[in-house]
Amino acid sequence: MDVSQYLEIFLDETNEHLTNLNTRIMELESDPENMDTINEIFRAAHSLKGMAGTMGYKRMQNLTHDMENVFSEVRNGVIKVNSEIIDVLFQCLDALEEYKDNIQGSADEGTNDNEPIIKMLNSILNGSGAAAPAKEAADKEAAPSVQETVSNKWDHVMLDDSQVNVIREAQKQGKKVYGLNVMVQESCILKAARAFLVFKAVEEQGEIIVSDPSAQDVEDEKFDRDFTLIIFSDAELDDIIKASEAVSEIDKVIGAELDLSNNKNVHIPAEEEEAPAEEESGEEESATAVAAPESAPAAAPAAKAEPKKQTPAKPVVNRTVRVDIEKLDSLMNLVSELIIAKNSLVSVSSQEQTDVNSAFNEQIEYLESVTTNLHESVMKVRMVPIESVVTKFPRMIRDLSKKLDKKMELYMTGEETELDRTVVDQIGDPLMHLLRNSADHGLEPAEVRIQRGKPAVGSIFLDAYQEGNTVVIEVRDDGNGIDVEAVKQKAIDRGTITVEQAANMTDKEIIDLLFLPSFSTAKKVTDVSGRGVGLDVVKSMIESLSGEVEVKSKLGEGSTWTIRLPLTLAIIQALMVVVGEEKYAISLGSIQTLEDVPASDVKLVQNKEVIHLRGTVIPLIRLNEVLDVERKPTDDENLIVVIVKKGDRLAGLVIDELIGQQEIVIKSLGKYIKQCKFISGATILGDGEIALILDANTLI
Repeated sequence: MDVSQYLEIFLDETNEHLTNLNTRIMELESDPENMDTINEIFRAAHSLKGMAGTMGYKRMQNLTHDMENVFSEVRNGVIKVNSEIIDVLFQCLDALEEYKDNIQGSADEGTNDNEPIIKMLNSILNGSGAAAPAKEAADKEAAPSVQETVSNKWDHVMLDDSQVNVIREAQKQGKKVYGLNVMVQESCILKAARAFLVFKAVEEQGEIIVSDPSAQDVEDEKFDRDFTLIIFSDAELDDIIKASEAVSEIDKVIGAELDLSNNKNVHIPAEEEEAPAEEESGEEESATAVAAPESAPAAAPAAKAEPKKQTPAKPVVNRTVRVDIEKLDSLMNLVSELIIAKNSLVSVSSQEQTDVNSAFNEQIEYLESVTTNLHESVMKVRMVPIESVVTKFPRMIRDLSKKLDKKMELYMTGEETELDRTVVDQIGDPLMHLLRNSADHGLEPAEVRIQRGKPAVGSIFLDAYQEGNTVVIEVRDDGNGIDVEAVKQKAIDRGTITVEQAANMTDKEIIDLLFLPSFSTAKKVTDVSGRGVGLDVVKSMIESLSGEVEVKSKLGEGSTWTIRLPLTLAIIQALMVVVGEEKYAISLGSIQTLEDVPASDVKLVQNKEVIHLRGTVIPLIRLNEVLDVERKPTDDENLIVVIVKKGDRLAGLVIDELIGQQEIVIKSLGKYIKQCKFISGATILGDGEIALILDANTLI
């Protein structure tokens, strides 16, 4: 069966289950007796096992099966959860993550059987004493064989008059009547889908008269592990059984030819009984029994499976977003409004010339309103909570606490804050670097903290919240803070700055040196830090998302790292400006004010142009020089200055002309134009002309 078409869904759902397991196992460590958490973990492991089995990933299926076994015993109270078991479970999650990554990269789970982990899981099971194996043996002894449990399954099936008449008519035509009992495997997840395929296989050989439970109940998965069919057919019983057993995940099919002459095997009402109402309902049930499987939607794709084994295609990942149906309804309404607006414009164009202008302007305003709302709705559809990224961090901090031998706790708020899907996918690594940085460099050892009058357990905070058109994510700790003198000395030793430069630098400028490539203040290299890879990666990744990162620190009290990100990367409000003969766009989110500054107000400080504006000295950036564009000759002595802000810093961009505010769609410039950091993309204007988008952060 070719399962490549389901690969994307499998990866999405696997991600969800792994995230859920990560969170629940962390909760279990702090509350080992919580049955809700234990049941949730059992269900997630069971779902993963079923999904992996359906997709043919045997190694993943085996590992989750053993995890499920352990939790089955935990649920039954045979095994008590302790920190050793939690450690093993986290190793299982890492192994499952590895399988998932392999599948994501090549559609194959790889060759790692993870035997050491499976042995540990089995030793946990065996370590629960002889009670478990003994109980298993007792269960086996008590359980009747499959043959015994199913041989009389059709004894209790009730037939009404109409069904009996159908059967007797079929027998007169020489057809045989069979009872079939079908049992699906215990591990089967898609029971209804498998049942549908059995119905289909049986109907190719004969006709179903009765299904018990009813076909509708089977379709709705309202049955345990087995269901019974009564059919008539010209085919041999063995052929029907073989066709049914050929369906994947069917454990056993038992059948027998039924003898209705003396009411054996099935219950038939006495012939003198009149039951018109029953007859009516019976016909309905008979129709359902035969017709319902035809309409079972859930498993339709599976029936089209080809027996020929195909090489699965490499999956495309992170392309799906789960959307609330209300958001889609809103989107549909707006699209219909758009069609109305289009029709209105068409009708306006056919009106008399005198009425056209006012009606046309009216419709353009209406169209503008609809497109703005449509943009906002599409934006909401693209938005996902950052929860999917941050749920793995408590586990990471737990591991770091053990590795670094420091006591620490992570407190998170604002996990429900939403960001554009493309941003969420890339924000995980920068946040991970900042948290590792806080754990290793920020927090002091317990004994040092106690000497300083702090709690022995260090605190790391991850807070996310929306601020205007940006999302702010803060990582802070109550540790040592950044030692500015140590950073300064390290920079001098490395030759990054001279002693003279260092003397003139502010604390903030010195702290910003930490964002330089290969800069690290760690005394020794460990697998947690010290290689100088981290903060430069954070800065470049955040800036590639049109965001910014800054740090505030107080020695002895802790540090706060602040990331600001745009809500979306697709459409922005921008100020359109002219420099020389060219048009440029500047994101409205980074603009503070627009100023008309007399040329005489421009002063020089350290040979750089600045202006003094309402008590603040602001450096000037002449865009014509940066962009290498010739300025328009002008008689005006005043400069048009766009004041932009990055964190606490301001700068004035000198432009030639203002066009005005506009909503623009950002188009990427592709891989070929990567050197020009202050151009973040381009947009196509209404007249078809292209305008480049200036990145104010990089210019500052």
